[in-house]
Amino acid sequence: MLTNYFKIAIAVLKRRKFFTFISLFGISITLTIIIVLTAFMDFLFSAAAPETKRDRSLYVNMLRLEHTTKSSRQTGPTSFYYMDHYVGSMKTPEKVAIFSMFMPTNTYINNKKLVINIKHTNAAYWAVEEYKFLEGKPYTPQQINNAEKVTVISEETKKQYFGDVPSVVGKFLETDNEQYRVIGVVNNVPVTMIYSYADIYLPYTLSKDNIKSTGFQGKFMGILLARSKDDLPAMQQEYQQMIKRIPLDSTMGYNKITGFADTYLAGFTRVFLGDESSTGVTKFLLIVGLVLFLFMLLPTINLVNINSSRIMERSSEIAVRKAFGASSGTLAIQFIVENLILTLLGGIIGVALSVIVLWLFNNSQLIPDAVLAINYKVLLATLGACLFFGLLSGVYPAWRMSRLQVVTALKSN
Repeated sequence: MLTNYFKIAIAVLKRRKFFTFISLFGISITLTIIIVLTAFMDFLFSAAAPETKRDRSLYVNMLRLEHTTKSSRQTGPTSFYYMDHYVGSMKTPEKVAIFSMFMPTNTYINNKKLVINIKHTNAAYWAVEEYKFLEGKPYTPQQINNAEKVTVISEETKKQYFGDVPSVVGKFLETDNEQYRVIGVVNNVPVTMIYSYADIYLPYTLSKDNIKSTGFQGKFMGILLARSKDDLPAMQQEYQQMIKRIPLDSTMGYNKITGFADTYLAGFTRVFLGDESSTGVTKFLLIVGLVLFLFMLLPTINLVNINSSRIMERSSEIAVRKAFGASSGTLAIQFIVENLILTLLGGIIGVALSVIVLWLFNNSQLIPDAVLAINYKVLLATLGACLFFGLLSGVYPAWRMSRLQVVTALKSN
């Protein structure tokens, strides 16, 4: 029986090529957009080298200083002093990585200007972030304390500055009017990984900012690494208790400090969608869910309208089949099967288009070193949702078909 339904469905789809094209286009484009968007989100928020320990890490990236009576506030990254003196004194974290935001500087090589992004770090940074060293090793605590002019560089920086040479460890790189001895080369990191991206990495003691300043805001951020992900709530609680104990000096111009140690996703959503009382994660997920639902719903509504119109085009066929004994249930099932087959074909085309789009994106280097891939759990869920909406878009037209009277159908043709 199902084989016959399938054969009839394929014949009908071939006979109505324009309807088939419009339907397949709507389904496949919708599915392609969803898969590509989720691939990009998966790339942004899933743990990947060197940020492989996100599941047991908390991120400190912002601090708010305000004066409640003057209604003035200032929000921004923290100072090295704050991260080292206060956050570094916490007991729950296994390690505290301290690092600056990447900042661009200019250098010249072979009469060509090269923009190099610099990040300053402490020694713990290299234990929290798991870079793959292609050459050499990271700088040591002793080298940091001695303010040695050493650097770890990215693979791309090695290529651009030194050219195609087998090894650069021991060579010198000049930027911002300073020379640094290269002691390590690491894999490239995409710029979307703001906590780990840079072209060269330097000891924090080489920073031109005043790292001894006792102010609380600056250009530094931190990653608190827990011994296990079960320790994250306790680590967050200790962080909040630590902030409450910070002594405030009214001469600094503020009387309240607010800050959070968030998970990776919460740190992202708090900046863009949240506030002091909320991370914004729930709001973010609701927005994403609503967008995906609308993307699936619009082609479903379109299919319902097209299918309803198609019933009238096939009214004579339906009437003849009813006259020869076909039941309303049989006709309804056939129509639903036709719609499911159409939806499945659209889904297959959508997956193929997604593979092509992702391949083009990865090779375009719009985001250098970014590699987007299909999340197969999302793919299966999306295909399931696609079939569900395909079934849904066929139920109402099938119900209308089953109620079509033979005499009325024949008279209308």
